[in-house]
Amino acid sequence: MELQLEIKKHRLFIVLSGIFLTNALIAEMIGVKIFSGEGTLGLPPANLDILGFTMDFNLTAGAVIWPVVFITSDLINEYFGQPGVKRISYLTAGLIAYSFLVIFLTMRLPPAAWWLDANSQDSAGNYFNMDFAFNKIFGQGQRIIIGSLSAFLIGQLADVYIFHRLRLITGSKMLWLRATGSTLVSQLIDSFVVLFIAFYGTFSTKQIIAIGITNYIYKFVVAIVLTPLIYVGHNIIDKYLGKEHAHKLSEEASSQSKKFL
Repeated sequence: MELQLEIKKHRLFIVLSGIFLTNALIAEMIGVKIFSGEGTLGLPPANLDILGFTMDFNLTAGAVIWPVVFITSDLINEYFGQPGVKRISYLTAGLIAYSFLVIFLTMRLPPAAWWLDANSQDSAGNYFNMDFAFNKIFGQGQRIIIGSLSAFLIGQLADVYIFHRLRLITGSKMLWLRATGSTLVSQLIDSFVVLFIAFYGTFSTKQIIAIGITNYIYKFVVAIVLTPLIYVGHNIIDKYLGKEHAHKLSEEASSQSKKFL
């Protein structure tokens, strides 16, 4: 019986880690595209006046799936504690860095002439350079990559710390508070760290803050709206492990995390 529970526990960690890692990696890769939040919902531009700048919800495409990372991180927090979140966060950051290195190297490969010729026109007959398009899409700036990785790690470390600080106060109750509360604080930090590292000196400080506020409004709303999904994931895990064993695993995670607080 104990062996079966250990197997389930390890399977659970692998599945949650896989979801976390995959979505974080994809979010970084698609982050180069900026989309209109209002346009996606069929709404007119927000035209918010923030610090004297007219701001709309023009967001990185990675913002679409980052909420999956937040939710998965909170579930790993709940059942595997600070050590579990730190392990998967460091591994994910390392693999993201490796991915960008591989992309950088492939951008330096000379394109085959037939590949350029075969992909030289779009469906409307307009000419374009496929190699240029490849490099433009995948070639994110060095400061953006460093800023994104730094913000990711700082945000994750802040998230796990706040999560278990709130766990000490609330005990096993009020999952919504520690999950959503830790996400709101960590994403506030994340929003400004990435922007200041990536764009300080390019944009004015006021403009960076205005962009950060706009991005954070989106993250704040999404974190609140998706709070029920934390309970959905919690219930699925309780059924998989058994409520008694899931509660025990959560308590063990909390005890382990106290050592780091």
